[in-house]
Amino acid sequence: MQYQILSQPFTVLTLSMNAGEAIKCQSGAMAWMTRGIRMETKTGGIGGIFKKALVGESIALNHYIAEQPGELTLAKHSPGDILAFDISKSPIIAQKTSFLASTENVNMDIFLQHKVGAGFFGGEGFLMQKYTGAGFAFLEIDGAVQERTLAPGQQLVIDSGYVAAMEATCTMEIETVKGLANVFLGGEGLFNTVVTGPGKVWLQTMPINSLAMNLYQYMPHPSK
Repeated sequence: MQYQILSQPFTVLTLSMNAGEAIKCQSGAMAWMTRGIRMETKTGGIGGIFKKALVGESIALNHYIAEQPGELTLAKHSPGDILAFDISKSPIIAQKTSFLASTENVNMDIFLQHKVGAGFFGGEGFLMQKYTGAGFAFLEIDGAVQERTLAPGQQLVIDSGYVAAMEATCTMEIETVKGLANVFLGGEGLFNTVVTGPGKVWLQTMPINSLAMNLYQYMPHPSK
């Protein structure tokens, strides 16, 4: 299977599939495809449904199986980028709801931050997703992407919500912004995310919740 990621910021993922190859993807991701590619919708059982509900993914995944050589194009749900990760080389931890598609042998599970309280209030969310197994995972990134490589013990302080993904060798903690004036007048929120190396970190430039809040102030609101 070959892939191309095209047309950022309105990004699509095009897969050139050989007969017998398959891909699983988020519900509604298919944009167009050639004849000879068959779709099957699967839930993954009760355990799979529960996990997907917790992280906000669609309950069922669509599996596309090529019965003959063909092309399948998937589109993300909002402006931004798509990243391809070779999970065979390194497990990846990513923001919830980032899953777009993966090859069949990639496993997606829940990743819990060590500090439960901080996770709930830190903006990254208590729950993230961990990808293991063999093959490729294709993840949605809000806005453009910036990549950083951290040395052992090196830290990066990130405004919560801007962490898209990181290698599983990295660790993440949530820290409180110090100073009342900074909290209430700084406009940066109550918490920052601290990622510690070694490993790679992928940052997104426009988290979808930040975009929604920025657009909300310009929307007409019904009078009370």
